[in-house]
Amino acid sequence: MRYITITTWELADGADYDVALRAIEERRLPALKGFGASRITVVRTSERTSAAITEWPDRATRDAAELKIDEVRRSVKREDQSRMTGEMKGEIVADV
Repeated sequence: MRYITITTWELADGADYDVALRAIEERRLPALKGFGASRITVVRTSERTSAAITEWPDRATRDAAELKIDEVRRSVKREDQSRMTGEMKGEIVADV
């Protein structure tokens, strides 16, 4: 069953959103795809915040990638000047 993670992010005060987004597109998103994510959507929710919705083929794929994801988050934190503010995850139970 397909699995979703939704993470929320906040940029450092004074950080340029476009510069941060470029770092996210160049490093974080390809890493997630390489770990098995099938789709990633980033939504800008305010001047300094975003949400990333990542779809995985199943929970096992996401769970297997968890340590690698944490490593990428730590390594690119300075580049994209963001911090994670929340995370939700679960199986897709309805999709229209």
